[in-house]
Amino acid sequence: QVQLVESGGGLVQAGGSLRLSCAASGRTFSTYAMGWFRQAPGKEREFVAAVSWSGGRTYVADSVKGRFTISRDNAKNSVYLQMNSLKPEHTAVYYCAAGGIASSGIRRPDEYDYWGQGTQVTVSS
Repeated sequence: QVQLVESGGGLVQAGGSLRLSCAASGRTFSTYAMGWFRQAPGKEREFVAAVSWSGGRTYVADSVKGRFTISRDNAKNSVYLQMNSLKPEHTAVYYCAAGGIASSGIRRPDEYDYWGQGTQVTVSS
């Protein structure tokens, strides 16, 4: 069992930056791939970024490539999402997720086993 708690969301002006953190409980954190997803009002949950269990491979959605970076620290049971050059269209609830996933499914939300409660990111124009 893994429990995930996101933090770092908030209100930021367009062009600004935020760093989201996700703290995980449980000794098996380092065995899970970790992902970030987001959901805007009236839209489906969409993939943002993911990182393999070792941190050796990262995956980023084309829509945020070059702006967002995912990283993890297994010693701290944490995963991070650095978001730069934010735009109003990045406004959404951002969720952290964990799962024992092969790379082929790492972009699919239904492949993940555990989810955090989400943190709101609002980007004003």
